[in-house]
Amino acid sequence: MGQSAVRFLENSEQLVTMYEPTFTKKDAILTGKRMVDNVIESGEVDKHQFMANICRLKEVVNSADNEMRKHLPEEKMSVYGVDFTPVNGGDTINYAEDEIWSTIKAELDARTEQLKLAQKQDTFDAYGNQVPKLTTTTRKSSLAISF
Repeated sequence: MGQSAVRFLENSEQLVTMYEPTFTKKDAILTGKRMVDNVIESGEVDKHQFMANICRLKEVVNSADNEMRKHLPEEKMSVYGVDFTPVNGGDTINYAEDEIWSTIKAELDARTEQLKLAQKQDTFDAYGNQVPKLTTTTRKSSLAISF
């Protein structure tokens, strides 16, 4: 474990008093944006190194969030403007148990594959109809980060 991680763990009790009760979600978002703006403007920190540390810190915080949820009582309350509301997971219908649904789903999956193939070459369905080449919508590009 790195020295900064050890220091973070040693000072973790400071998280309780890190932000004033009036610090809102909008304040948190603005603080994050300002932090990046300051790093970019100063030019003193390598952007990739800064992002690498943000990714690591995000995982630390996400892990702490997931673990802490296990220790919170399941009751509605509000602390420092943050609402804690228990939500019942509910039930999900098992559609695959229905024979008609399963048949239609299999046909839909087969049609989806035909439509994908039609993007690359002329193809015909089981009834002899040409499968149309559909338009596409471009997804937003992103940067994948892993460690």
